[in-house]
Amino acid sequence: MKRRTGQDTSITRSWRPATQAVRGGTARSEFGETSEALFLTSGYAYDCAADAAARFAGEQVGMTYSRLQNPTVEMLERRIALLEGAEACRSMATGMAAMTAVLLCQLQTGDHVVAGRAAFGSCRWLTDTLLPKFGIATTIVDARDPQQFADAVQPNTKVFFFETPANPTMDIVDLKAVCDIARANGIVSVVDNAFATPALQRPMEFGADVTAYSATKMMDGQGRVLAGAVCGTEKFINDTLLPFTRNTGPTLSAFNAWVVLKGLETLDLRIRRQSENAMKVGAFIEGRVPRTLHPGLPSHPQHNLAMAQMDACGPIFAFEVEGGRKQAHGLLDALQLVDISNNIGDSRSLMTHPASTTHYGVAEEKRLEMGVTENLLRLNVGLEDPEDVIADLDQALSAVGL
Repeated sequence: MKRRTGQDTSITRSWRPATQAVRGGTARSEFGETSEALFLTSGYAYDCAADAAARFAGEQVGMTYSRLQNPTVEMLERRIALLEGAEACRSMATGMAAMTAVLLCQLQTGDHVVAGRAAFGSCRWLTDTLLPKFGIATTIVDARDPQQFADAVQPNTKVFFFETPANPTMDIVDLKAVCDIARANGIVSVVDNAFATPALQRPMEFGADVTAYSATKMMDGQGRVLAGAVCGTEKFINDTLLPFTRNTGPTLSAFNAWVVLKGLETLDLRIRRQSENAMKVGAFIEGRVPRTLHPGLPSHPQHNLAMAQMDACGPIFAFEVEGGRKQAHGLLDALQLVDISNNIGDSRSLMTHPASTTHYGVAEEKRLEMGVTENLLRLNVGLEDPEDVIADLDQALSAVGL
């Protein structure tokens, strides 16, 4: 019998997450390669014209065009779905392509969305600027309070959209409470789970309908490629999302899919070590600055909730200095090990000033509403020895009088 280790879902769904991350979704060619093959092709040939017609009609299984199917990309999609505990997954070229597609594929003029206030700057642009251009109204709520979701529901509300932990303020959303409200009202709950990944948090276990990812972050985890993904039921992915993506083309390249597949093999190891490192660094930072926003620390106002729905809190947290942008930029400029970078999820420690980078395009009053002040800095703790990261932060903090 030909072995196709990782492709038979009747077997793979019983595997534990660490095994799925290495082997799930693998489809070997006739050469029997142990590492996933990289298929760099835009199109596919058919044995006859009738086969081509049958495939386009959906009457024959097979590839037609790499905007729709690619063997390497499909392996990634199967693997992410297995890790998520979802029926299906569709990958995208970037995380923002995933966020845009997951909203536009199910919304139309006259619909209404309830979205969390704390979010990545581009996600707030989607809810505040793009959706209204199409006649789709949005109500922004403090996602830390589930009752605000309930109070914002209107007869035409179609989607709840939120991040947890949120970028960059580390707000935690009560997944079960908010998803229960959505389900009771026939609303689709869409959770941006990029900060945690399914290695640390699985929103569908708490009732979420759809999860969306920037796989650029922890899934690749080494700052190499851009990628995104959306997980949900087969019906949602195939009947709602796929018609949108097949005709608009936010396609993930086979090479990028292959790189993310390699990243998933070490995701569990990396994210847990980085979580441990971040706890050590966060405990140090907490004693030096006015405010630290780290869900893993008891000082976080939603610490107990975070511990109840996450296996660990990941590598990212935020903290505030007291001297505004001047002191924040001064601290960044004094760093010798930690890089100034707006990326996250990397194996290298990175820090940025969100108000002047990731949230620069958000109006000041909205930034303040989100909690993105001029004092706020966001830190991604990498795989370096945490004592070296602490030493670098120590000298940088001292250089700006903290």
